[in-house]
Amino acid sequence: MSLTSLWFYVLVAVLLAVYYITPGKARWVVLLIASWGFYLLAASQYAPYLAATTFSTWLAGRLMGREQVRLDAQLADDGERKVLQAASRKRKARISAGAILLNVAVLATVKYGGFAASNLNVLLDAIGRDWRVPVPELLIPLGISFYTFQSLSYVIDVYRGKIESQPNLARYALFVGFFPQMVQGPIGRYDALAPQLLAANRFDFERIKDGLGLMLWGFFKKLVIADRGALIVANILSNGDTYQGLYVPLAMVLTALQVYCDFSGGIDIVTGVAEMFGIQLATNFRRPYLAQSVPEYWRRWHITLGAWMRDYVYYPLALWPPLARAGRWLRRAGLKRLGVLLPAMTAELVVFAVIGIWHGAEWKWLVYGLYYAILIILGLVLGPYATKVGNALGLRDERWSTKALRITAVFALACMGRYITRADNLSHTWELLLRTKAAWNPWILTDGSLWTLAGSNNETLVLLAALGLLGVVSVLQERGFALRERIAAGGRAAQWSVIIVAIVVVVLFGVYGPDYPSVFVYELF
Repeated sequence: MSLTSLWFYVLVAVLLAVYYITPGKARWVVLLIASWGFYLLAASQYAPYLAATTFSTWLAGRLMGREQVRLDAQLADDGERKVLQAASRKRKARISAGAILLNVAVLATVKYGGFAASNLNVLLDAIGRDWRVPVPELLIPLGISFYTFQSLSYVIDVYRGKIESQPNLARYALFVGFFPQMVQGPIGRYDALAPQLLAANRFDFERIKDGLGLMLWGFFKKLVIADRGALIVANILSNGDTYQGLYVPLAMVLTALQVYCDFSGGIDIVTGVAEMFGIQLATNFRRPYLAQSVPEYWRRWHITLGAWMRDYVYYPLALWPPLARAGRWLRRAGLKRLGVLLPAMTAELVVFAVIGIWHGAEWKWLVYGLYYAILIILGLVLGPYATKVGNALGLRDERWSTKALRITAVFALACMGRYITRADNLSHTWELLLRTKAAWNPWILTDGSLWTLAGSNNETLVLLAALGLLGVVSVLQERGFALRERIAAGGRAAQWSVIIVAIVVVVLFGVYGPDYPSVFVYELF
């Protein structure tokens, strides 16, 4: 059941009514039944995967919780505090490692098993072996990349003592399976999300209205911008003989905007749905195309995935004792700067390799991750020299021209990355690069050629106007302009006027219908 399906919102409306007429203490049960019911309706064949992840990570949390209770009892009666704590920590480490390995193995099997087997067969063929590994044809369970990471964060946080384990399996099942998040996140943390899910949230009409407004903004980004832009990109890339030269980088710019509006639009929709129930999901985007550096871009793009990687991969790896020792050895050997940067560079390389393959079981996704790893590592190495050059050229941080230059450069690098992700494979990436240099046709920017790409001048005008509105809103938000609060301050008439106008715009200018299946890009991950 798609987030753009009318039936989805009919069910949400019914659920809202049932939720708020249910006694407060039992409202979480309504969300639990609805969440798992939605999953069964959307992908019943994959429910065992969700159930297995839920139970295994809950059980790991309970076992670690009981271990902590036992340790506390022993510490009350025994003076060997350090010995007991070390032994308990080892037992909890084995429990958490078991849960992590089990769930990573399941994710790796269903998502990467076919990819691994296919590439192993290529290797066997290259070395002259005549036997082959069977290639499994497994479909990827809905939301597995998101709910696996969300549940593993719970296991790790219980192990670290950041949170207490949840004794009630049903309550924990709601945290893992909360229905708005299942399609494309955001990836929640137990300490921030679970208390909201289990609370007796009271009916608040203003919150319903705010959630509806955010949903409409998401629909605007998805249906008016992303899906319209996707048609233009598909037209350019599927007609290689007609569209060469500057048409190709234009397609990459549109792809960058399309993916952003598609993903962030979907997040706005599910955040709006959750807000109607009194639940605030984690922020997943913060105007990434206004970033002034590549690391800042990744702190603004898919924030919950980046935060997950930072907390559970980057820091543990950067602080890993063997890496620290290697860094000290390099510093003693006279390679002071390399020794200082080695842990960070290694961690960045691993993190972005994982981010890349998290998106999909293809070589292009690994290369995409490494592309950003290389950019960030180059920034670490060359940063001091770039600062000196910038100062020599008079590029002051506080100047708007400097900021604009940096924003443009980061956006250009993001668009270059789309040569990798928008291509079918790495060979296709190379073909797109060749098509870019196959013709020099700057006149298309002024001769009216671009106006026909969307099918008509009016369609192109709608896209440009929508992008202009998105840009204005983004800049205002970046400058601290609280748009939602300003609209609310205008009273109910202003709020409902904005909502009605938004509905009309989405209905009139959205790309939807039987001939336009509206699939979210990150739904496929």
